[in-house]
Amino acid sequence: MPTITTRNRLLILGGILIIALGLRLYRAGTYGIYFDEKSTLLISQGVCLEGANQRDVFTQTYFTPRQFWKPKTLADFMEANARGDIGSPFYFWILWCWIKVFGLSDLSIRLPSVIFSTLTIGLLYAFVKRHIRLKAPDQTEALALLACGLAAVEPFFIAYSQMARTYSLTFFMTLLATHVFGVIVERQLQPQSKQPLVLYGCYGLLVALCIYSHYLTATVFLGHAAYALLYVRRLSTWVWLGAAALFGALLTLPWFLYGSGYWHIKTLAYQAKFYRNIALTNPTGSPFGPIYPATFMTIIKRGVPIFSDLFIITNGLGGALLGIRNSLLALLLGGLATGLLHRFFAVDKPPTWVKVAFAGLLLAGLPMYTVVPLRFLVLSAAVPMGYLIVRSLAEATSGQQRQTFILLVLLTFIPTLFLLFMAWRSGHTFGITQRYSGFSFPYACILIALGLQQLVEQRWWFSVPLAGILLVQAGFVGQLLRQIYAGTEPKYTYFSAPRIKNPYWSSAQQLKQRYRVGDTILYPNMKRIIYADSIDKTYSSVALLDAQLVNVYLPPTADYWQRIDANEHDKIVLVKGKTGQKITIFDFKGTTYRY
Repeated sequence: MPTITTRNRLLILGGILIIALGLRLYRAGTYGIYFDEKSTLLISQGVCLEGANQRDVFTQTYFTPRQFWKPKTLADFMEANARGDIGSPFYFWILWCWIKVFGLSDLSIRLPSVIFSTLTIGLLYAFVKRHIRLKAPDQTEALALLACGLAAVEPFFIAYSQMARTYSLTFFMTLLATHVFGVIVERQLQPQSKQPLVLYGCYGLLVALCIYSHYLTATVFLGHAAYALLYVRRLSTWVWLGAAALFGALLTLPWFLYGSGYWHIKTLAYQAKFYRNIALTNPTGSPFGPIYPATFMTIIKRGVPIFSDLFIITNGLGGALLGIRNSLLALLLGGLATGLLHRFFAVDKPPTWVKVAFAGLLLAGLPMYTVVPLRFLVLSAAVPMGYLIVRSLAEATSGQQRQTFILLVLLTFIPTLFLLFMAWRSGHTFGITQRYSGFSFPYACILIALGLQQLVEQRWWFSVPLAGILLVQAGFVGQLLRQIYAGTEPKYTYFSAPRIKNPYWSSAQQLKQRYRVGDTILYPNMKRIIYADSIDKTYSSVALLDAQLVNVYLPPTADYWQRIDANEHDKIVLVKGKTGQKITIFDFKGTTYRY
């Protein structure tokens, strides 16, 4: 393998980061915010959805932006967070600070996610360089750059970097926590080394900040704990790790006992019963998509796409795998090809037939697959690629390196396995969702990079057919990215049709231009179904969310007269004071533009 100079290394890494940033910025502000982002925006400003902490504003016949924007107290922020769907006070604080400086356009509020997603790639490079040591330094360097390249184009990372939600922050924070954890366990292998007390303090702080970002980050620390049970043998390390975890827990305790965390736990308990009832009574007819009772088969059917999409070389195969006959054929052919790869892996001059048979086995299924044959071709190639990954893990030259690989495997699979366990425990499949185990993606990228590195080192009769099929998969990934950018990929964008520009922002801009003293702004009264009283049940007889979402973009010192029109469901209307003329500012057309 050619030597990678420091200059070239920096150029390649810089190029990857620039490409990653560009992919995340491209069309990041194209589509208007959807419901979860609306919640994010309001909560970050200390505002409860439907005005639970704004009674003094909306109980009046008329209200103004100045009243809406009255200074918020800590109690307002705590209540708004408590009524949110997820407890993410650390993220909301970051976003509040960001908005103070950069404003609250759709692009602006998504930029923290863009930045943290890009920083995750840089951190991934540092993580691999520090914790994975292959036979030669250049191999480690190549692995780090390859893992970063995969992360740069990973559709999951790109999609969630364009959402004003906490997920990109959690991916960065949990990888940083794993990096610190890795440094700690390295030290415990050196008998004469002193305990790195500063690192333990940082680790405890990261535990708290991760939990404050999303409670499911705890699954990453479950992975750390599993690794410690397997490999940590130094008593003092156990003591200090326990102290660090306790320190992190104590930092979060006030939030769970007295703050919004307490209400979040109650909300989770309510949601578990709510979704289980849907699974038992109306599994396919709810507005939340199919929710089934948690049986072995339903969990498998929901879990397979999560695992397949975790690895970029199998992304999109989850749906295909549900075709049993085609899947079995593809796996059989892939298994036979893998048998050849294993048998002749170290043979310099195998029989000529082997050079033909390997590619032939992989291609043999194409005329026999009854649907999406290229997808099943990729599935057959995934078997030998998995073999190369396992072989790379098995060829670790030191005990420490093998242990690091075990940590990668644990962190790749534990978060999703935890979701499957919780689905079985709660009795429904609603929570089996990729974003709730997205902390695994950095480690999955490293595993795939290990397999690709092994592929490059194989003889051409093995490497060329696999590389050709991986190019087919690259085409599928490119198609998926185009669908994400077009706003038509439901798994990643939640919508099958592209959203329009933010109607609340555009309405606010029109109102700022058209409003004159004496005019009145009328907001529609489109009542939503309230599923959880603790989140957004309103005291008001009319719906307030549309009015809130326009006011958040209006000047905080404005005295525009506004009220809710109880008899209008869809239109924002400006009534001119002198003439009584009614100007329609925007028509939501029911739920069409209420994303």
